[in-house]
Amino acid sequence: MTASTVSLIGAPTDVGASVRGAGMGPDALRVAGIVETLRAHKLDVIDRGNLAGPPNPWHEPANGVRHLDEVVTWNRAVFDAVSGALGEGHIPLLMGGDHSLAIGSISAIAKHCRAMGKSLRVLWLDAHSDVNTEAISPSGNLHGMPVSCLLGHGPASLVGWSGQRAALSPEDIDFIGIRSVDAEEKQAIRLLGLSVYDMRHIDEYGMRHTMTEILQDLDADTHLHVSFDLDCLDPLEAPGVGTRVRGGPTYREMQLCMEMIADTGLMGSLDVVEINPALDVRNRTAELAVEFVQSLFGASTLVRER
Repeated sequence: MTASTVSLIGAPTDVGASVRGAGMGPDALRVAGIVETLRAHKLDVIDRGNLAGPPNPWHEPANGVRHLDEVVTWNRAVFDAVSGALGEGHIPLLMGGDHSLAIGSISAIAKHCRAMGKSLRVLWLDAHSDVNTEAISPSGNLHGMPVSCLLGHGPASLVGWSGQRAALSPEDIDFIGIRSVDAEEKQAIRLLGLSVYDMRHIDEYGMRHTMTEILQDLDADTHLHVSFDLDCLDPLEAPGVGTRVRGGPTYREMQLCMEMIADTGLMGSLDVVEINPALDVRNRTAELAVEFVQSLFGASTLVRER
């Protein structure tokens, strides 16, 4: 992590989600003090405000997807904003919004990495694998399909933005904390050969061993992107999410995960998504998110040598 300026990009939409409310996430993070927290950590912070886009029409799915046109429009805005931040040498921090926004964010990062000759590694922190497609999704909600789109298997209007059909190859992404996978997604994960460190893996081996496995092959030419869905956490810790799944990482496990990512010094971009203040308790989930973001940028109890 060489850049010291963080560009905050708000994307206040829930067009890809199953329930309303995630569009309030960016302002919940601001209320929780994300700007002040990062500045206290000696980072320059530029809050770009909130992007504009179409409202959520709350229509039924068409051809296996809901709100495709609206999701495309929002992701185009995200793509342009993230591209602009990277072009200025900043660390883009996308504040969602629902997880479908990662299509635009990661596509922009993949395009930038190819131009710079860097490898891209994505850490997908989520209760869900998000590998559905319009052919197999039970709901048609696009926040369950961003990984497939990034691998080149989504709707035509949501693939190819990085300059190649697939923004990512299967070996470029690692999943952490997964515990809810649809039946046909399980087959897709197996066929694609994706690296999924589900909760059973974390239970059996611990978070330290899991993160050591994931991070061991990174080098100085790697751009590390963290896509952090707050429903990765156990809902007892983070109730303000739209798709709660019991049995996620604890607060301490997630702090260790974030601190080990920070220890690499390689994080160059970040998504923080799926905070739903309408379902939260006194903004607790956004406050937790700010704590974890602080850890990703190097906050720790003691000064440790890398």
